[in-house]
Amino acid sequence: MAGQTLTGADQTALYIPILKDKSVGVVANHTSLIGHTHLVDSLISLGIQVSKIFGPEHGFRGDAADGTVLTDNIDPKTGVPIISLYGSKRKPSTEDVVDLDIIVYDIQDVGTRCYTYISTLQYVMEVCAENEIPCLVLDRPNPNGFYVDGPVLDTTRYRSFIGLNAIPLVYGMTVAEYAWMINEEKWLHDSVKCDLQWITCKGWDHRRYYELPVRPSPNLPNMTSVYLYPSLVLLEGTIMSEGRGTDMPFQIYGHPDYPPGEFFFTPKSIPGVSDHPKFKEELCYGVDLSAIPHSFIRNNRLLVLDWILDAYKQMGSRDDFFNERGFALRAGNSELMHQIEEGKAAWWIRNSWKNDLDAFKEIRKKYLLYRDFN
Repeated sequence: MAGQTLTGADQTALYIPILKDKSVGVVANHTSLIGHTHLVDSLISLGIQVSKIFGPEHGFRGDAADGTVLTDNIDPKTGVPIISLYGSKRKPSTEDVVDLDIIVYDIQDVGTRCYTYISTLQYVMEVCAENEIPCLVLDRPNPNGFYVDGPVLDTTRYRSFIGLNAIPLVYGMTVAEYAWMINEEKWLHDSVKCDLQWITCKGWDHRRYYELPVRPSPNLPNMTSVYLYPSLVLLEGTIMSEGRGTDMPFQIYGHPDYPPGEFFFTPKSIPGVSDHPKFKEELCYGVDLSAIPHSFIRNNRLLVLDWILDAYKQMGSRDDFFNERGFALRAGNSELMHQIEEGKAAWWIRNSWKNDLDAFKEIRKKYLLYRDFN
């Protein structure tokens, strides 16, 4: 569609007055850009006192491999202290925020429950609420914001850093919409409530195509991977490779014992991207989805189960196919694993999600800041 999309961060005139003469904390990473300039650099150039940076998974500069434990340090470019939220702690401490007047959150999300940036958002909101510090979310479009699908998380059994709340795997909300939901649904610890503010995007809604200007994390290198991630991330909880250690992560899948065919790959260690991928230096056969049209995902607006069902079948329905806990944490329940093992069809599995999805969609409607896809 024609027309320029402006992120919340792009609209400096709306939030610089809010930050002026305040001690500001910024939750950011390499996606926190205004044009080609980092948000932190822009704020400092505009006279804003950035006192602390909080870095999520993959680090402030986005150059740490998945799962890498990160320590506190100093940003060499600005001299601002960086507090790691993917190291010894996931939530800032009171000591981390006591000298701050406001915290700004600006990170590009991909709209999938197990993508950890929204968990970081929740913990930041929590510490803000507990210390009476406002939290300002600079909103960004959700590239997978055009549908809602997948099992809803069973929070009594499978709540973790890759899933904190009873939302579907694909929840169809921007970070500001989701933050509003967290606050109003009282999902923060002890039902505390955050002084939440946001700057909405301009020129975008849930029906619009939005191409990310920068990869959101090391293993999502292009829009194909971003669109396929919600479906292929389930393979992380199985014996299958999801393509980490190649130049097509989350666009291919395979295994050394997959039936040999025309497509094969050999995962390798890629520093800062995948240091220790599954089946490093082993030949894997599998399936290449890298040429799948973007319209396939956008027009179907569904989580694609066919690939994991096919992988299970091609691998001979092995007893060791699933890492039971790891798969359930990503799926949000243990039922999906059992449904696949029982040979249920994709339509049958999807129908089992319907009641929970319908209930979530009713809650979601209350917190939409943009025209919906329906």
